[in-house]
Amino acid sequence: MRRALVIGAARSGIAVSRILNKRGYEVYLTDSNDIAEAELLEKEGIHVYPNGHPDFLKEQNYDLIVKNPGIKYSVPFVNYFVEKGYELLNEMEVAVEFEPQIEYAGITGTNGKTTTTTMLGGMLKTLNENNEACGNIGLPVCDVINGHEGEPLKLAIECGAFQLLGIRDFKPKVSVIMNLTVDHVDYFGTVDAYYRSKTLVYKNQGENDYFLRNVDDETVMEYCTDIPCQVIDFSLERDDTDLRIQDNKVVFRDIELFDLDKFQLPGKHNIQNGMVAACMAYLMGVDVKDIKEYCESFKGVEHRIEFVREINGVRYYNDSKGTNVDSTIMALKSFDCPIHILVGGYDKKTGFDGLRPYLGNVKTMYAYGCTKDQFVPLFDDVRLYEDMTEALNAAHENAKEGEVVLLSPACASWDQFPNFEVRGELFKEIVNNYEE
Repeated sequence: MRRALVIGAARSGIAVSRILNKRGYEVYLTDSNDIAEAELLEKEGIHVYPNGHPDFLKEQNYDLIVKNPGIKYSVPFVNYFVEKGYELLNEMEVAVEFEPQIEYAGITGTNGKTTTTTMLGGMLKTLNENNEACGNIGLPVCDVINGHEGEPLKLAIECGAFQLLGIRDFKPKVSVIMNLTVDHVDYFGTVDAYYRSKTLVYKNQGENDYFLRNVDDETVMEYCTDIPCQVIDFSLERDDTDLRIQDNKVVFRDIELFDLDKFQLPGKHNIQNGMVAACMAYLMGVDVKDIKEYCESFKGVEHRIEFVREINGVRYYNDSKGTNVDSTIMALKSFDCPIHILVGGYDKKTGFDGLRPYLGNVKTMYAYGCTKDQFVPLFDDVRLYEDMTEALNAAHENAKEGEVVLLSPACASWDQFPNFEVRGELFKEIVNNYEE
């Protein structure tokens, strides 16, 4: 029997363990923390080792090793297998490896991935209800495929930089790098290494596949060279690209995809997300009528400039997915009124100076968490708090009619929350409990 080691028992680790078990592997799942579903997984025939990695796991030979993307290669247990010459894959690679009938898009970049993936997934569902948006968006690809083996699914797969390091044969029908700005230097060590990881999304594509290239982004143009598939250039500014804005409509070559007068999301960045998703959907066989209807009715993604509530004329927005400077800049550019902004969290070592030119509408900055002191030099009125709850309550007390309270932290959540979703849910819960 073939043997597989899965390192990391987060949702994707559990999902890939189950699908490998179904494919006839003897699966060993290990995590440095507790594994909530350990007993159930054991009953399914998976060997489960929580709260550390037993030495005997190093002594076995494996046909396949799968690593959670968030675990660094420098972790001693992981590095042991790297030094032994093993190729460490991720769950999305394993998910599609034995399902050649599946067609999928690979969506990466620093910002805009989730909205674009969500929109594409919604349009693909017009072809088959089992088609999904998955990957780094929070739904493992293995969970989508499990129970639909052999079915010709079409998937929108969000690909994080960590995931792309663990691909081997991953070959999207259509791919995109939405944009490139500084992020995850704590993981990659250099900005160059981070940018180069993103270009892996198209490394296996061929002459019948497509890569959408953002010609407005100088860094994308610098790094995206020697592309092995057909290139579709897109731009928000130029009128000579394949995918463009013409007469306030999004147009691919001579095909109108949707009308911007009816598009409901705020900000130019969302127009870009919509145009890329629409073009990808068209290339994957979605009818233009369904693309137009979906794009003109789409209201947004949870935790991404998500309107929560208006209280006494103050509007509250949850942008917990704003985990880096560029994402927070996009949120700031979406409003033309005074903003009370909540920032701070885990330090990814990227710095925050990039925010300076975009703070014109900020009235007060409420900084919390591990990075709170780093925001003090950026703005005249920065107030410091230990956690998001304290910061939000202070903003709630200070905000006046016609102003906005915006959670857009410019930081990951990992100092005080397990993920940005939990952070955003707490923000919404607190706001929804305020009295009029």
